[in-house]
Amino acid sequence: MDINNLGLVSIPAITAICLLAAQAIKATALDNKWLPVLCGALGMALGVVATFIMPDYAGVDYMTAAAVGIVSGLAATGVNQVYKQLTGGGKDAD
Repeated sequence: MDINNLGLVSIPAITAICLLAAQAIKATALDNKWLPVLCGALGMALGVVATFIMPDYAGVDYMTAAAVGIVSGLAATGVNQVYKQLTGGGKDAD
């Protein structure tokens, strides 16, 4: 099984892009309660775009690609929260 033909590499890539976008949004005046929604929407958009540019993407149709993208985007907020819980940082609910 060749890793290049799996298309699964794009899923963590979507999560990383959404995590970086969330960090950039945190630097703005926008309330942090919107971060999961924005990460999910960005992940959905990236998932749909990935179906066009990656022939072996995990989503075989647009609905599946959107769902995979949303879960990947929401995983970015989960990664951030796990990091904060493990390091003991961030007493507020960012």
